[in-house]
Amino acid sequence: MIIDIENKLKVKDVNPTAMRLLVLEFLTRQNAAISLNDLERGMAPSDRITLYRTLKTFEEKGLVHSIEDGTGATKYALCEEDCDGKNHHDLHVHFYCNTCKETFCLPNTKIPDISLPINFFRQEMNLIIKGICDQCNPSIPLQ
Repeated sequence: MIIDIENKLKVKDVNPTAMRLLVLEFLTRQNAAISLNDLERGMAPSDRITLYRTLKTFEEKGLVHSIEDGTGATKYALCEEDCDGKNHHDLHVHFYCNTCKETFCLPNTKIPDISLPINFFRQEMNLIIKGICDQCNPSIPLQ
C-alpha cells in the first residue's frame, strides 16, 4: 500500500516525504471528509503546522479538495484521479449529516452546469446538501 501511496504522490509531482506518505495513507482510510483538527487528532503527536502545509500542498497539486460545509471548519477529501493543481474536476455534491456531523463526497451526483451572465467567471463551486446520512437514518435497517 505504501508503494501505491508513494506513486500517487510522484504522479502529482509531490516529493514523498515520510509525513506526506502518512497523511495520504490516513486520508485514504477515511469514509468522510475531515478537518485539520480531525487529522491532527488522528495523527497525534504530529505538528499542526506541518499537517496544514501538507494539506495545502495536496490541494495545490490536485490530491485533495477542500469543502466549506457551513460548520466553520474546512474539510478535506481525496480528489478524483484527473484533478490537477490548476483544475479540480470533481465538481460533485457534498452531503453534511446533521446527526453525526460528517461531510461526505457524493461523486456520482454532479453539480449541474450553471450558466453565468456575460463577463462573470466561475472560480469555484460548492453545493452542500444537509440532512441525515444512511448510517444515522433510523428508517433504514442497519446490516
